[in-house]
Amino acid sequence: MSAPVLLVIAHGSRDPRHAATVHALVRRVRSLRPEVRVETGFLDFNVPSVPGVLESLETEGVRDVVALPLLLTRAFHAKADIPAVLADAPPRLRIRQAEVLGPSPLLRSALERRLYEAGLTPADKSSTGVVLASAGSTDPEAIAVIAEIAREWRHTGWCAVRPAFASASLPRTEDAVRELRELGCARVAVAPYVLAPGFLPDRIARGAAEADVLADVLGPSPEVARVVLDRYDEARMPVLAAVGA
Repeated sequence: MSAPVLLVIAHGSRDPRHAATVHALVRRVRSLRPEVRVETGFLDFNVPSVPGVLESLETEGVRDVVALPLLLTRAFHAKADIPAVLADAPPRLRIRQAEVLGPSPLLRSALERRLYEAGLTPADKSSTGVVLASAGSTDPEAIAVIAEIAREWRHTGWCAVRPAFASASLPRTEDAVRELRELGCARVAVAPYVLAPGFLPDRIARGAAEADVLADVLGPSPEVARVVLDRYDEARMPVLAAVGA
């Protein structure tokens, strides 16, 4: 039995950097698991659309698909938008929706990778406060997850870690930066907990104007690609179990 097709579902954006980053991540995923077919679909703004990809797969005779939300938290898009789109898929497709990417220790490793690429070193951890800056959400579950990631990350040796949000929730990035300054951290770094550039990541960058270090978005980091494949494997396990039954 061939492996299910992995359909990576991204939000989409008018900012061309968003789609370019998504495609770069998908290329890295393919390089790690060349035997798995990986397709990309967007919910809005970009092509191909998710319905378009699903129709093409059905036409080709594909039957098993793992649909993976390219999202860091389980908020509205994962709970409502994506299930609604998948519910309208061609009926001959057997689709399993994978879990969102976060939280994961690998994503925390990706955050640290980006901070070190921006100029920090492991020796700086104890004197550096970090703003964990996410896009934000009206979903309390998503906000609680970000706060918990910040608490856990603090215990790995940083001076302090504070969550911040670019929309929908408080505090904003600039307020968290000031709080860490007042706390006495020798330097302040902003780590965007976002996957690709766009409107809200740009807002995070503006809020980091008074920080010492601004890391890049997570993008096509190897850790993110590995999480994508972990979620794919978790979602396809029931299929494999059924085959072996």
